[in-house]
Amino acid sequence: MDAVITYVNGLDPVWQAEYAASTSSEKFLAKRYRDWGTLKYLLRGIEKYMPFIENVFLLVSGESQVPGWIDRSAVKVVLHKDVIPSRFLPTFNSTTIEMFMHMIPGLGEEFLYFNDDMFPVSDCTPEDFFRDGKAVIGFYRHFLAGSRYKKRARNSDHQARKALGMSPGLSFVRPQHTCSPMLKSENETLYEFSRDDIFKVISKFKATENFNQYLYLDYLYYKGKTVRGRISNKHLSPVVHNHEIIASHILKPSTKLLCINDVSMSDESYARYSEAVLSAFQTHFPLPSRFEVK
Repeated sequence: MDAVITYVNGLDPVWQAEYAASTSSEKFLAKRYRDWGTLKYLLRGIEKYMPFIENVFLLVSGESQVPGWIDRSAVKVVLHKDVIPSRFLPTFNSTTIEMFMHMIPGLGEEFLYFNDDMFPVSDCTPEDFFRDGKAVIGFYRHFLAGSRYKKRARNSDHQARKALGMSPGLSFVRPQHTCSPMLKSENETLYEFSRDDIFKVISKFKATENFNQYLYLDYLYYKGKTVRGRISNKHLSPVVHNHEIIASHILKPSTKLLCINDVSMSDESYARYSEAVLSAFQTHFPLPSRFEVK
């Protein structure tokens, strides 16, 4: 089993120059591209709690995005240009990147897709994510798609059904928000069928008409390639959890994985949250992993 991590550091001046050249908007969504400095703890979590992971792939826009502490003999760095057609680059849209992850050279059949805000914090087993060649993940069912996020989820559901010769339903499914178990061969099959439809809706920045990673998970669901079972995960957000509560879940986790979402907040709040989160992670993971330069 492999792991794919998508990562962006919005403080990188090379990345910022590309961003500025790609939009006329002066608005910069800090919460979407802000680097909390937690990537090393995600990797420490993989080493400690997911020893069954064979290869870790770090998918980034360019060389300037690779942290200097990454040991490239242990982490396989993949650039966007290695997997995404040049006509769609540069991209600042995670849904675009998600369409092409299965094209990573050397990627194994079973892989977990991590955003860089998801962290293993307790012992995991391979069966938490795959059983008998099927992906383990929970799904929710929705009838309304009020937000842009849910509209992308609905788009993905409809396209997955189309690929299997099914008509759109009155409802749509949405996978659990956690690291995503995927099957490379199934992604490839769906991509080949849906290539033209995917290309029509790709955009440099997020848009309502996009598909997202749920396209591949929904396809597995409708094809009977999933096991219905929730991955042990806790979703945390500064909108509803203060910094002390988030830190406590890192120090004494009640689930196997944590997702800590970034949100818009003042500089003062960000400083308070980031200090608490980093301190808690350092206490939980005091030792460097094999993914870090010694």
